[in-house]
Amino acid sequence: MIDYTKHITIDPKQRSGKPCIRGMRITVYDILSYMASGDTIEEILENFPMLNREDILACLAYAADTERKVTVS
Repeated sequence: MIDYTKHITIDPKQRSGKPCIRGMRITVYDILSYMASGDTIEEILENFPMLNREDILACLAYAADTERKVTVS
């Protein structure tokens, strides 16, 4: 699995502290939403040329890690 910590940043002063890609204003949520709507990695990269494939994979890794940590009480 890709080390998402090299791609995902969290800054309380940016996008209300939501996880973003490399300090940009593009959030993990944005990328996951595009993918959930059916966009491919290639389509996302075409629409956001400042991103790279590892950024997209980092979003998926971040989401997987976050989901793994969810507990039901």
